[in-house]
Amino acid sequence: MRRWERPGFLSCPCHERDRVADFTSLNLMQPIQRALLQAGYQTPTPIQEQAIPYLMDGRDLLGIAQTGTGKTAAFALPILDRLARQKRQAGPKGARVLILTPTRELAAQIHSSFITYGRHLGMATAVIFGGVGQHAQVQAMARGVAVLVATPGRLLDLFSQGHVRLDRLEVFVLDEADRMLDMGFIHDVRKVIAALPPKRQTLLFSATMPETITDLANGILHNPARVEVTPQATTVERVEQKVFYVEKANKIHLLKKILAQETADRVLIFTRTKHGANRLVEQLERIQVTTAAIHSNKSQGARERALGQFRAGDIRVLVATDIAARGIDVAGVSHVINFDLPNEPESYVHRIGRTARAGREGAAISFCDATERGYLRDIERIIRQELPVDDAHPYHADAIAKASQGGATPNRSGRGGRPAAQNRQPRDSAGHGRSDFTRSELSMARKSSQPAKKRGSATSQVSGKKQGSVANQVLAKVVADFQAEIAPEHASRHHEQKHGKRSPRVTTQDERHRPIRTENTSHEPFPARKKVRHASVAGKKDARHMVSGRVA
Repeated sequence: MRRWERPGFLSCPCHERDRVADFTSLNLMQPIQRALLQAGYQTPTPIQEQAIPYLMDGRDLLGIAQTGTGKTAAFALPILDRLARQKRQAGPKGARVLILTPTRELAAQIHSSFITYGRHLGMATAVIFGGVGQHAQVQAMARGVAVLVATPGRLLDLFSQGHVRLDRLEVFVLDEADRMLDMGFIHDVRKVIAALPPKRQTLLFSATMPETITDLANGILHNPARVEVTPQATTVERVEQKVFYVEKANKIHLLKKILAQETADRVLIFTRTKHGANRLVEQLERIQVTTAAIHSNKSQGARERALGQFRAGDIRVLVATDIAARGIDVAGVSHVINFDLPNEPESYVHRIGRTARAGREGAAISFCDATERGYLRDIERIIRQELPVDDAHPYHADAIAKASQGGATPNRSGRGGRPAAQNRQPRDSAGHGRSDFTRSELSMARKSSQPAKKRGSATSQVSGKKQGSVANQVLAKVVADFQAEIAPEHASRHHEQKHGKRSPRVTTQDERHRPIRTENTSHEPFPARKKVRHASVAGKKDARHMVSGRVA
């Protein structure tokens, strides 16, 4: 049993505490409450309502909440309150609070939130991540900061260079822990944790709780309170979700039709690959749709410009890979369109969480072609509901819809680029499809044509199986046909290798009609192949003379 599952160990959710009507009931300092009013915050979200009292009491916290629920403010507000009440200096190159995030965009967003909430406190903050030069980040850390937001890679880099100290840390926040695992950062996270002082307040937030994250939480949290505002991997209730069955070639035409609607005023489109994102931007720009792409191949400056233009409304459409599935907080996103379904079903939840934020409503549209039916079933399984199908569009693919309802096995080309094995037909030597023999039978028959000295006899392998199997009887017939065809040639070659001379060769029916090769009438001996093949470099000239019949 996990530590937080023991009876009486966990603090219960919101029913243990009286519900609060506004932020003034949370006993935050007046400068923080004034900043919240200026930012338009009035009523706490469920995770803020539950988490803030525990964090102000100094408890460790395990928070399970999907993106878009307001968890950044849930940990930022009590942290700022603690720093303001307990004023002290972090020291050169040090930080009092460290927030570790998986992506640059999320790090920049959290840093911006701390600046917004603490605008009247005058605290020094810094953000460090890769993709840009480190000089400005080193300068920001020179005198020490109250709050440091970082990604694992650049943090460890500056730490190893001696530009960052973590020995005086008071609060450690690990945000999007499951995304850290997906992106392969879990080992870097453990290295960071090893550098932290043992006495600290630790907060861990994750949308899902795989076994690796559970083990990590057991190791770093001490007597934690658990806050879980929604079941794991559920979708935002205010999002209107639909799936459109469409042929892959018609996806772009369906997208253009959707963008022609007036309600699609700010659209976030997700593709599976970076190349697909760039190609889609080019196609949309041809029809005069202001578009930009954001993915890992873009420089950090280009990604920030594209995101800034999307926030400001200068561009209507932002095309992104799953790098933007979490942590991109853009107000007023009307539509999230999954141009390609994600091959990780958890990413679907975070993708559609980019819309319907801050109490608004939104629409999530998913395109599904014949190769993505398996991805759709995985998504429906993890969100525990069946997505409604919209077949009123002109590009509806009825065959794909019926195949999905019938549960046919999909061609999972998104993972490997090849259809499923059961959908591939064996082919003969001429390239034609074959249905009478299986691929394994043909492979065994090909192997039987090899000399017995190199491998065991195919007949002995077959004889070891049950002769009553129909497949084995067919296989035995194929092997026998192959051996009957090549047996004379193999016998002659084996005799020559053993005795050093050719054995009488059996003439087959087909060879009787072949032209007879003229014998060597000259008195010159045939060239010794073995001597020529192994001749030294210096003797190659003599060997060539011997082969050509000339005497050196």
